[in-house]
Amino acid sequence: MRTDDLVHALAADHAPTHPSTGRKFAVAIAIGFAISASLFWVTLGPRPDIAEAAMTVRFDFKIAEALLLAATAIALAVRLAQPGAGTALQKWVVALAPVLLAVAVVAELFTVPASQWQTKLVGSMSMMCITAIPLLSLPLLMATLLALRQSAPTKRGTAGAMAGLVAGGLAAALYGMQCIDDSPLFVATWYTLSIGAVTALGAVLGRWLLRW
Repeated sequence: MRTDDLVHALAADHAPTHPSTGRKFAVAIAIGFAISASLFWVTLGPRPDIAEAAMTVRFDFKIAEALLLAATAIALAVRLAQPGAGTALQKWVVALAPVLLAVAVVAELFTVPASQWQTKLVGSMSMMCITAIPLLSLPLLMATLLALRQSAPTKRGTAGAMAGLVAGGLAAALYGMQCIDDSPLFVATWYTLSIGAVTALGAVLGRWLLRW
């Protein structure tokens, strides 16, 4: 056997047979999202005027913001699952969604009369928001933590927090289809509190579940 053939044979024998980290996350999130979406459909369902709402900038921004937050958190979580992988770029990218939301809030303050600010901020579904988003996020959170557990994150709390951010963002996108409060002021307050609670829960669970 030639040397080149031997090297290729040894490499093939030692090639990893388990799915890549990204594939594990994709499968876990797909399963978690399917469960959360099913729960959303049977308990809440989309708002009656969703077709009309989908034609408005505020509604579309609300959903896109939540999905962007989840997507950037997924990218960072995947990197954290790989010991030694750099995360500097992903950490900066995660800040994109909050920055865009802050810009939207400023725009709202300039376009809405000051007399309406409090009404826009409080909305009509704040209590539902801070209840529904954490509950809808639970299947996603557990699925993402299980995917992390199959990897080897060294920063367990941070990885768990990113799992919570992923879960909270996707759950917020689901709930956003039912919520009639589309103002960036409302989203920045109540959606942020809800997603923050899930992120904190993920950090706590991550320190415990991601030991290896």
